Amino acid sequence: MASRSNIQAFLAGSVLTASLIYLYQKAQSSSSDSSTRNDDRCSRDVNPSSKRNIADNSSQLMDSASLDRRMIRKAEGAIRNRTSRLVIVVERCTNDHNYSAILRTAEALGVQHIYIISPQFINSTLVDDENAGEASNGGKNICLDQVKENTKLRTSAGQTVKRATESEKLDRAMHHLFARKATEWLTVREFDDTKSCIDALREEGRQIWATDLAQVAVCLTEDGIGQHMKSLGKESYNGKLIPEKVAIVFGTEAVGCSTEMLEASDLRVYLPLRGFADSLNLSVATALVVHQMFILDPTLVGAMLEDERRQLRKDWFARLASQRMLSSRMKKNRVKLLTYIRHCEEIESKMNAGERVEHDEVAKWKNLSAKKAELEAIDAKVKLDSEAATIDLIDNPPEPITDMRRADEHRVCYVGKGTKSRYGELWDDMPATENAQSKEMSSASFFRDRVKGISTD
Repeated sequence: MASRSNIQAFLAGSVLTASLIYLYQKAQSSSSDSSTRNDDRCSRDVNPSSKRNIADNSSQLMDSASLDRRMIRKAEGAIRNRTSRLVIVVERCTNDHNYSAILRTAEALGVQHIYIISPQFINSTLVDDENAGEASNGGKNICLDQVKENTKLRTSAGQTVKRATESEKLDRAMHHLFARKATEWLTVREFDDTKSCIDALREEGRQIWATDLAQVAVCLTEDGIGQHMKSLGKESYNGKLIPEKVAIVFGTEAVGCSTEMLEASDLRVYLPLRGFADSLNLSVATALVVHQMFILDPTLVGAMLEDERRQLRKDWFARLASQRMLSSRMKKNRVKLLTYIRHCEEIESKMNAGERVEHDEVAKWKNLSAKKAELEAIDAKVKLDSEAATIDLIDNPPEPITDMRRADEHRVCYVGKGTKSRYGELWDDMPATENAQSKEMSSASFFRDRVKGISTD
């Protein structure tokens, strides 16, 4: 009897397991079909002629040290994931740390267009020109010990920090450096006032969603947006939870969006929080809200017309080439020219102010025009060579990198030698503190060889 009971239990378990496997496979198949239909719909809505969108995950190409045309592939990967459906609007941001963090977040998440209302003057972070090319080249060889920065820092509410520590200055310098790098790949538009921005958004046919903590705001979740749509007598925005064209607005750190913006908005939204704090830092809120919008509507990823994609390729590919076109000797020569011109401009300022100028300074200043012409000639040649090296790639880009994480061999710590030395013991054996296997000249050689090949032909 015990044996028969065991057999019955085994058979029952087998039947149950087989049923669960069948149901799981059926659900997976249904989900896959639905996903395919959604991808097809997005492709039709956004760009009928575009190449395969990365978001379909039909294949993966990861970065590696041996991959050819790495930078072009990575740029193409970023372009394929860029969206123009969603615009981030920052209204009267008063803290430069938040400003730079928002720009970096937008670039990382793939939002191409950033609108800034009443932009705050940002204390500039200056990097020695000899490092400028590397700063744009994935951050390689950036030495933050050589970063010079205006030291006026501000709190989130806008007040000046009277006593900023060296650590705070370094942290701010790093944010500015990454923000400057991010803006190379963003389209930033500035407005003097709120009304002009609202008018521009309406002209583009965008809905305006303003972030707001008022109790009339709608929770930015599937249920929250769904209930809001039902209250309007609709089920969705043409089958989606996010409008076809939308601007998400973030207000100033202390008080949020202006009354003018709130009154003009089509919807006020908020993220649900679970603690005593009822608000988040501006840059953190921006990251979470924008990421949530991509979760609510995955078709936002890569939602860009092919004409705009093509223009980005034209701009980005040439920029990547120009950053790698000069040899080390030519870079040093260019740095010397820039230094010479800067000194001459300082002398000129002294002359215009009626200050005493030495004879050797006057002699140096007289060569200013010649040095400027020499620099312009170098930059003009780099521009022409860069365009020539990439022109055929604009309409025939290589397969993109689909996983934007850098190759493990290329992981590098974005700090200077002094900082690395100070924290050496704490960072011991951490993988991102070394970059021994980086092939530093591979991308540069690719672009330079193409120019040589064109000139030979």
